[in-house]
Amino acid sequence: MILGVRRILRLCECEQIRGAGGVEENPGGAKRRMPKLRIPAKIWNNQKVKNQPADDQLDCTQQQEEQLEETQPEERLEEVSRRLILREEDLFGKDSHCEEEEDQLQQDFEGLSVQIWMAIHESFSPLTSSAEALESLRSAVTSILQQEVQDQRWRDSPKEQVPVWRPQRWFSTHNQLLQKMVESRLSRAVEENSRETDQLSSVVKKQVRCMGKRVEEDLLIVVRKLKGCYPAKVDILNVYAGLYHRTFSARLAELTSSGLETDDCSYLLFWVNHYYPQEILKHKELDGQIKTACLGSLLLKDTLTQLEEQYLTHRQEKVNLWLNAILMKEQESWLSENAPELIDSYYFSPLAIDVIQLINGSLTEFNQTIKNRNKLVRITVHLENFFSSYKKCLEDFMKGNHSNTHSVVKAQLVCEQQLSEYLSRQTEGLSEELRRRCLDSLAALRDCGYRYFTCPLQDQIKVRLSQLWTPVWVDGSLPVVDLLLDFLNQQLVDITDLKPTCRQSLLCVLYHDVVLQYVKKMMKMKMRSKKQQGAGAQRMNEDAQKLDCFFKEEGCAETSWLCEMLCILAEILRLQDPASIQLEIVNLARSFPDLSGAHVSELLSLKTGLSAADVRSIRQSVEENRLLVDSTNHSPQFFSRIKVKWINNKINQIGLKT
Repeated sequence: MILGVRRILRLCECEQIRGAGGVEENPGGAKRRMPKLRIPAKIWNNQKVKNQPADDQLDCTQQQEEQLEETQPEERLEEVSRRLILREEDLFGKDSHCEEEEDQLQQDFEGLSVQIWMAIHESFSPLTSSAEALESLRSAVTSILQQEVQDQRWRDSPKEQVPVWRPQRWFSTHNQLLQKMVESRLSRAVEENSRETDQLSSVVKKQVRCMGKRVEEDLLIVVRKLKGCYPAKVDILNVYAGLYHRTFSARLAELTSSGLETDDCSYLLFWVNHYYPQEILKHKELDGQIKTACLGSLLLKDTLTQLEEQYLTHRQEKVNLWLNAILMKEQESWLSENAPELIDSYYFSPLAIDVIQLINGSLTEFNQTIKNRNKLVRITVHLENFFSSYKKCLEDFMKGNHSNTHSVVKAQLVCEQQLSEYLSRQTEGLSEELRRRCLDSLAALRDCGYRYFTCPLQDQIKVRLSQLWTPVWVDGSLPVVDLLLDFLNQQLVDITDLKPTCRQSLLCVLYHDVVLQYVKKMMKMKMRSKKQQGAGAQRMNEDAQKLDCFFKEEGCAETSWLCEMLCILAEILRLQDPASIQLEIVNLARSFPDLSGAHVSELLSLKTGLSAADVRSIRQSVEENRLLVDSTNHSPQFFSRIKVKWINNKINQIGLKT
């Protein structure tokens, strides 16, 4: 009978040991050649080994090969296979044949199989890179396929006419041998434990890496060398890929069966979800050739889910702990009464960089550990609580009497800007709802910081603008805005050590506040004559230009719309024709959608020359020509901060309410 897979492996191992001895005795470096195949009929001629034990047969085979090695020519395996098939057909095509001839032919087939399995077993040997060894492997594969065809030819013959060794099923034996080879190579990879794993902290990590790298190395050998020895229909690369995948998967299942430490769990998930599918199966030499969809995951779904849950639970706790530690460290630095570090002449805090690095590190590790990106929210969800706590801590600190409050707030405004820019760019792991809530918390923190600097100026701004719409302002003898800008210029010296981009943002807020007070004062003016409103409109245009010029020089180029709005309001005051007033107010409402009907009524109440019908017509036109809600999302907000509820009573009094 033909040799079994276990005996084949024993034969191959014995031959390897015998070959290794030959190499040791020849230190000059001569390559060990594959054992030469003799004409099978001559190799075992007159040797009665049929009834001998398997080990004795092996010894006899090896002894005969050694005796004839110097006298017999080398013959290709496929040629021997083809000739044995011809002998088989000739022998069994006769009405009767000699039993000794049949025994001899069976022995010759068995001798051929030994040489074939030796060639297959040597597939990953360093010597296989030689042209001779690759040709021997190719010839062995051709022989196997020849025998498969011969098996099929005997399939429909009567059983008593079929040789006892048919079907030989060499291709099945070939696949079983590959399976044993793969198992053996992964086992040896763990035992060899290369120096590259010395830096790994656990046995589990070392085993995973050794097996994984062996899979990668061997698949590359298959695609570079062995693939050319097999016909395309065999698809040997996917045969090996499947064998290595299943064997690697089984070894990983053994490692996880008794539970893993969290660190080992993370490392194993890295290999299962990232390195194996992305770096090995999609290696530039393998990508597109391996049927990855047929392989599936290295771990069963339940096992993978359990390990991912273990990792996520631990990572959640770690991220929350690290975020709290960052905030606690920042609070301690505030309470030390020491000023934050100065970098490039402005105050700086490491909080934002620490948080960004933590999130980036967590995202990177997550992407290399967990397949389902939707689970990332379990880590990023802690950001919302962190930013909320961060804002509250700053507010509480600002309520105290600390010598370093000015510098601390300036440093936190820089942090807020860095974090907001990061969140706005970060598209992974943050749902739109979570991103919005985080940005809202940071905006509240920013506003808190801005108020710290702008609130002390509010009363002074109101006092200096109180002279608007007085006779001395209208005739130009009292330069109200000039005096205000001189005052602001003196106060802004206090924020020169604020980061330039943050300083510009703060000044834009201040510009907005100044114009807001200006418009509030305008809406409460008592001047009703056409002459007074015309002169006031001219002065408003001049003031708008002065304010815009001042704040532009401070870097507020993006708030020029405030100047445009003041000029539109001035034009409304100057005009007396109802149709012209209507066009300007419609234009204002389209530019500033937060201009409500009450605001329109407030503006129209300043115009004494309008009839009730004119007012109704203008208000109706404004409502009909407003922009759709979707197109107003990016429009500036201004009038919503001006409260005019009292106007409703006046509307009722003059019967204009619609």
